[in-house]
Amino acid sequence: MAATIENGQQEIEANPSLKLAVAVALIRSKLLPKPSASSSSPSESEAQRWRRKAKERKLELLRLKEELKELEDGRQYDLFPQSASCRCYFYDNLGKLNPKRVHWGNESDCRVNEVLRRRFLRRVRLKEMRRRPDNSIRKQSTFELNREDEVENLGTSIDFLVELCDTVSPVEDTTFANLSHQAVDFILATLKSLLSNEKYREHIEGIISGLITRLVRRMCPSLQRDGSSNPDSDGQFYVQHLIRKLGNEQYIGQRTMLLVSQRISLLAESLLFIDPFDDAFSNMHSCMFMMIQLIEFLISDYTQAWATCEDFENKLFEEWLKSFIQARKALEPLESRNGLYLLYMDRVSGELVKQVGQVPLLNTLDPDILDNLVN
Repeated sequence: MAATIENGQQEIEANPSLKLAVAVALIRSKLLPKPSASSSSPSESEAQRWRRKAKERKLELLRLKEELKELEDGRQYDLFPQSASCRCYFYDNLGKLNPKRVHWGNESDCRVNEVLRRRFLRRVRLKEMRRRPDNSIRKQSTFELNREDEVENLGTSIDFLVELCDTVSPVEDTTFANLSHQAVDFILATLKSLLSNEKYREHIEGIISGLITRLVRRMCPSLQRDGSSNPDSDGQFYVQHLIRKLGNEQYIGQRTMLLVSQRISLLAESLLFIDPFDDAFSNMHSCMFMMIQLIEFLISDYTQAWATCEDFENKLFEEWLKSFIQARKALEPLESRNGLYLLYMDRVSGELVKQVGQVPLLNTLDPDILDNLVN
């Protein structure tokens, strides 16, 4: 008995969580009403009574340890239950053009959004701390974050989102929609806050460029330089939708348009020299349509909204327009192989011309660019 007690004490000293559980159990035992003498069985000896109490205490400790584990995972620490995470409507229009213009920022319940924001940040920090045992991440309250913390949280959240896309099958995992939705909301809100300070724009540029590159590479694995490819068509559509949602912020959306247009030109050159019977050809063919479709989504959803932003980058808009026109020209030599590429690009060009014509600000663009776009 003495050895058992000594082992139990050593375990408690070595485990802070267990120590906290014991403290909570003791407090609860003091608050509970003490049983009357009549409640004990007359035939129960003193040893049996203490044995029963020890068993009950052990069960209580096990239950408290489980509660602590859940708290450390960040699942039951907020004002709302887990069911309040989100509906989730995030992937409702997967692979479909939205007939209505997308307008974010008018959420119906800001209180729930703030709870989800804190929950997501805590989850990301805990995962990062497990990865770095030295606890190099600074532990601060969410409400006391300064700008440097927000930049760090932005980069860490982006890593979390990309790793989520790499390690989770969106179709099979029911938490993917919830986590990816919270990640996108958090990234957009943090980016909007940071863009208000010119000091951090150069650093943010690299972070966002890395985000776009990594997600596009995940959407189109055949674009990897080493030639490795493990296509998952369902997963690719989910990643495409993630990029589409992130494009709501014109800072991300316009840079995505530029990068994807450049990738289309590169892929068109590669298709000229690849054997159509090669196994990689079908993957490249799928990626081509995936990228053209993403451009169509971004143009249809956000062009007018981008142009009305106070910090709209006119030069960047012209740059990706030129890149888009170049991408269309790069597809012309492939017309004899697959005329659908140009037909699809013509449809996207028509939508782009329509959107540009509806925004007075965009009519001030270089006339040569507009002529090339129409012709």
